[in-house]
Amino acid sequence: KMFGVFEHRTLAPKHPLVRGFDEQFYAPHSRHTTVRSEDILACPHLELLASSQEAGAYLIASESGRQFFVTGHSEYDRETLAGEYFRDVNKNLPIEIPKHYFKNDDPQQEILYRWRGHASLLFSNWLNYFVYQTTPYDLSSLSHV
Repeated sequence: KMFGVFEHRTLAPKHPLVRGFDEQFYAPHSRHTTVRSEDILACPHLELLASSQEAGAYLIASESGRQFFVTGHSEYDRETLAGEYFRDVNKNLPIEIPKHYFKNDDPQQEILYRWRGHASLLFSNWLNYFVYQTTPYDLSSLSHV
């Protein structure tokens, strides 16, 4: 399971979805799938906007700008991964400590909450550049995806 908070690199800094992002930023992941960056790069109609050495592809945009794919969970609040972890521990399910989430990777220590700023920026950019500025008043004039 890909489980923890991972460092990502912005690969397309001029793309409006990542406007204002630092070159490196953090995002939480909790998933049982793998999305390899090289697979995204092999698709001519997709653009890889951000990726992680550990977690793989993170932000992907369609050529049209009408579809976005996010493999992580920027919407998670401070306690979400802890809740998942302790839930499984209490059920005696096999679970590893979420990587880079607790200080010193110790669940008895504080949570390192370092994705909130970029999460807010991601959703603000999406709403501003791809919803408000591109959605016509008459929705019937939208082309199909």
